[in-house]
Amino acid sequence: MKKIIPMLVVALAIVSHTKAQMNIKTLPYPQTKKGDVTDTYFGTAVPDPYRWQEDDRAEDTKAWVIAENKVTQDYLGQISFRENIRKRLEVLWNYEKYSAPFKEGKYTYFYKNDGLQSQSLLYRQLGDGKPEVFLDPTKFSKDGTTSLAGINFSKDGSLAAYQISEGGSDWRKVIVINTADKSRVGDTLTNVKFSGIAWYKNDGFYYSSYDKPKAGSELAGLTQYHKLFYHKLGTAQSEDKMIFGGDVTPRRYIGAGLTEDERFLVISAATSTTGNELYIKDMTVPNSPIVNIVDNFEKEHSVIDNVGSKLYIFTNLNAPNYRLVTVDATNPKPANWKDLIPETQNVLGVSTGGGKIFAEYLKDATSLVKQYDMNGKFEHDIALPSVGSAGGFGAKKHETETYYSFTSYIYPSTIFKYDIATGKSIVYKKSGVQFNPELYESKQVFYTSKDGTKVPMIITYKKGTVLNGKNPTMLYAYGGFSVSMTPGFSTSNIILLEHGGIYAVPNLRGGGEYGEKWHLAGTKMQKQNVFDDFIAAAQYLIDNKYTSKEYLALSGGSNGGLLVGATITQRPDLCQVAFPAVGVMDMLRYNKFTAGAGWAYDYGTAEDSKEMFDYLYKYSPYHALKPAEYPATLVTTADHDDRVVPAHSFKFASRLQEMQKGAAPVLIRIETKAGHGAGRSTAQVINEQADKWAFMFQNMGIKF
Repeated sequence: MKKIIPMLVVALAIVSHTKAQMNIKTLPYPQTKKGDVTDTYFGTAVPDPYRWQEDDRAEDTKAWVIAENKVTQDYLGQISFRENIRKRLEVLWNYEKYSAPFKEGKYTYFYKNDGLQSQSLLYRQLGDGKPEVFLDPTKFSKDGTTSLAGINFSKDGSLAAYQISEGGSDWRKVIVINTADKSRVGDTLTNVKFSGIAWYKNDGFYYSSYDKPKAGSELAGLTQYHKLFYHKLGTAQSEDKMIFGGDVTPRRYIGAGLTEDERFLVISAATSTTGNELYIKDMTVPNSPIVNIVDNFEKEHSVIDNVGSKLYIFTNLNAPNYRLVTVDATNPKPANWKDLIPETQNVLGVSTGGGKIFAEYLKDATSLVKQYDMNGKFEHDIALPSVGSAGGFGAKKHETETYYSFTSYIYPSTIFKYDIATGKSIVYKKSGVQFNPELYESKQVFYTSKDGTKVPMIITYKKGTVLNGKNPTMLYAYGGFSVSMTPGFSTSNIILLEHGGIYAVPNLRGGGEYGEKWHLAGTKMQKQNVFDDFIAAAQYLIDNKYTSKEYLALSGGSNGGLLVGATITQRPDLCQVAFPAVGVMDMLRYNKFTAGAGWAYDYGTAEDSKEMFDYLYKYSPYHALKPAEYPATLVTTADHDDRVVPAHSFKFASRLQEMQKGAAPVLIRIETKAGHGAGRSTAQVINEQADKWAFMFQNMGIKF
């Protein structure tokens, strides 16, 4: 039994804000130079004094990063309880973590982390035999920052292609191995990005990538046109044949997959993050053409299964909340689609397994799951443990069981084994985290946004919490790209909850919780709705005495970083602490880097029209900053983030430090050998979370 390290201090002490801030020595920010770059949009001159920070290769940018990190670490190092929080997080994290198992060939595979291992290991097991390590990502690099970024097996399970990410980059390498002895097959593929691996028999596989930027930074350089390649085993990558895309069919995102019977190659092509074309190729017919099913980018569609020539297509065409349709592959155009599972008032998600269809509905951002046969006949509801989020349910057609996970803000993620024939679930792996759900409650409320729209929010806290306006509260949200914020357990949040804090997550417009209409209500020239929803959520918490301005922190990452940045520029008086993470902060230039142009469906671009420029310029966090008293802000980013390039955060932090007229600190924490978030080592995650909680409590006048 592992020794449990007790917390050094278990109670929070409330002290005056003035006293708390005086405990930290005030450190000067680095002297950040300003340039004289100016762009003109539709007759409006827009200064960009920190443009030089967009060059991550430049020596002055590197020097600035080092100087800012030193200021940040010096500040955090003076917080007396920071190390206590880090040690507590280590204790909380130190339990075995499992993924749901999946079957490939004769083996069952699963991921496992013993507790504090830098990365989870991939195991395999033959029948009831002893599990063995199949891949150990902790040995990919000495510092644990090279991660396993996905693995795909050939149909018979004898071959596998796995992707690795170095330092968190989206650029990947692909390594092919024989699963019997794990020996390598052929050379390593390089420069692969935003790609799955789709095996065709044991001959080779399809994958996607871009041409690597030839000039400038390979991390920040614009990636325009995706290309779908076929790699034949035993040949050089330079000989790979382009199947689709490139200059011939220019598309920004291209994905490919094969139906389970390997009859159809399915290609999805898109120019933005929403909406796609759909194509198929019949692999049973020599030299068959690629056939178009949907020829526009207006809606979303995917082939989720087939029975012979009958295709099952998941779509939101004429169904904002999605539906499942069928069509014969010989005449697959939308005019011939027939509803199998029609649209309902709840948003639909679909998976298949064991010859069944699992309809996974979202009802007010929580899960309802129903089972159907392949003819669309309803069989039964799947009983879930409580209100929360269920996911998984995928399996091959011949399998008799599948696995799914269930979680909520107070229900640690638990894996269930599900018998497809009987509809019965049993616990397969229960979480070993030190957390007693009986001590906490999680409730959903509906509050009113600025324009009268009702918005749901789930609020989680310890039972018996007194609503006196003095509870440290984290308000976390996203609000974009049709991403649904569903309930999920966080080990890090235990730090907040076990000390009387409150965690609140609203389902803002721009997300996918209520389908396409909800998403569109938070895009382009309706983006302000998202910020208004977030501000209204904070006001609800304050008005109902869950917290007050002095004890409220705002948090969000990526598009959520934009959310936090825009909110504090519009309402600097709203909160005490802000955490904009890996955010999109320069709304006039986001489309100039990596695949940023693909986000235009949600944001619009400054080049679209004068109206769109004016709208973006008004809320763009980097540009909207003006002299004011801003909350204590800890900006976080990473040097290998090649999705939302760190220049967004660099420029925003520099300008916020310039514009801060109050006493609250404005810091930036720049992780090294890390990217947009995925693949970070356990130590990196724990250290960042410890720093954030320490920064939050310190600036709320709270001590451990």
